[in-house]
Amino acid sequence: MTDAVIRAVELGKTMGKTFGFAESLTGGMISSQIVGVPGASAVFSGSVVSYTNEVKMNVLGVPSSVIEKNTEVSAECAEAMAEGVCRVIGCDYAVAVTGIAGPTGELPGKPVGTVYFGYHGNGKSGSFRRYFEGDRLEIRNKTAECAVETLIAALEGKI
Repeated sequence: MTDAVIRAVELGKTMGKTFGFAESLTGGMISSQIVGVPGASAVFSGSVVSYTNEVKMNVLGVPSSVIEKNTEVSAECAEAMAEGVCRVIGCDYAVAVTGIAGPTGELPGKPVGTVYFGYHGNGKSGSFRRYFEGDRLEIRNKTAECAVETLIAALEGKI
């Protein structure tokens, strides 16, 4: 586990806030790192692994129009996923990830390594795009690391 993962759990405890994740390309990797921290149960509400569009729409409530217009690999989808997971699991903050880990799956204008992050909490929602180089595992690991850093920034009110 990384220092950032430990920091996220400790920050949640200090603030008395809970958090969760909506994971697509990481498939539970972020959640696994969080639960590796002793005492994470005080702040980690859970996650939804929304690998398919059906789960994104039927569980997280991502409107089908968002996916039809922008694809599941989009800022709009990531933001809707973050809002949805907060609603579904009842946490204070959430981060969502959706992207293309490869080695195939490239979309027009969205090469392998494209990842969108969505966040929600403290009355704010937003999203951003990152591009990571590497093989499938490296892209997933970099995504998980960035997701935890995004959670910390949200908890600290920096985003």
